[in-house]
Amino acid sequence: MKKIVIDVSAIIAVILNEPERKKLIELTNNCLLIAPSSIHWEIGNAISAMFKRQKIEFKEAKKAIKIYEQIPIKFTDIDLIESIKIAQQEGMYAYDAYLLVCAKNYKSPLLSLDKKLIKIAKENKIKVLEV
Repeated sequence: MKKIVIDVSAIIAVILNEPERKKLIELTNNCLLIAPSSIHWEIGNAISAMFKRQKIEFKEAKKAIKIYEQIPIKFTDIDLIESIKIAQQEGMYAYDAYLLVCAKNYKSPLLSLDKKLIKIAKENKIKVLEV
């Protein structure tokens, strides 16, 4: 089974029915989705940020989380020292570095909608699935 490391931007697009949803589902169909354990908390953080910007109501957020909880994702721990090294070298948040380490560890492509993360992944010779 093909493995794909998935980030929050891709998950949010699916659970909130954004325009990229259909393509993301096609790309991940019959694949093992993998993510650092931190993704779980990042989903909550992303939704809370949407509350602050008044982009989502609680009812819609609750429905999105129920959809998220149905997505089969293998959560994995990653090496924290390796992650902060990459974060420091690339001038990025550790949360993004976790994804790069995860993709390297599993020798799997990264699925993201985050342009900056995609660029850094490519610079680090990590295969990227683009939508």
